[in-house]
Amino acid sequence: METILGTGGRNTMKLLQLLEHDCTLTPEQLASMADMSVDEVKAAIRHYEEEKVILGYKAIVDWDRTDREAVTALIEVKVTPQRGEGFDRVAERIYQYDEVESVYLMSGAFDLTVIISGRSLKEVAQFVGERLSTLEDVTGTATHFILHKYKEKHLIFEKQEKQPKEWIFS
Repeated sequence: METILGTGGRNTMKLLQLLEHDCTLTPEQLASMADMSVDEVKAAIRHYEEEKVILGYKAIVDWDRTDREAVTALIEVKVTPQRGEGFDRVAERIYQYDEVESVYLMSGAFDLTVIISGRSLKEVAQFVGERLSTLEDVTGTATHFILHKYKEKHLIFEKQEKQPKEWIFS
């Protein structure tokens, strides 16, 4: 697998782990940490991008520290799999929606996990009630709202300092 994914280098899995953990590392930093040359790192990254092993780079944002109002929900979805296609066709229809951030095939009591974001609880509820649950082959949903994020993709969301409240009396 190492030679398929990499450029024949010795620590290509280490390189991928480093990039997954912090994609802002420079090629020089990555080379030092993965025991590779800078040219090997650049060639491996280029290869991974071309082969769609690396799909993109994304910042993890703590939206609670901004003025943006947002709600994130995890939705359990039960579906009827299609003959010859399994869950793929239904998952494909679901991930086409702009609100949908992630879709996962699951084992257990439900089939798909769908993670979405919206501006309000009402917006998320409307999406589930009007768009998701009405899809052919969707037989049930259960929505869970994320109340607070503690850790995501290996990054810990730091506690915010409590801001003193100003009371205005007139």
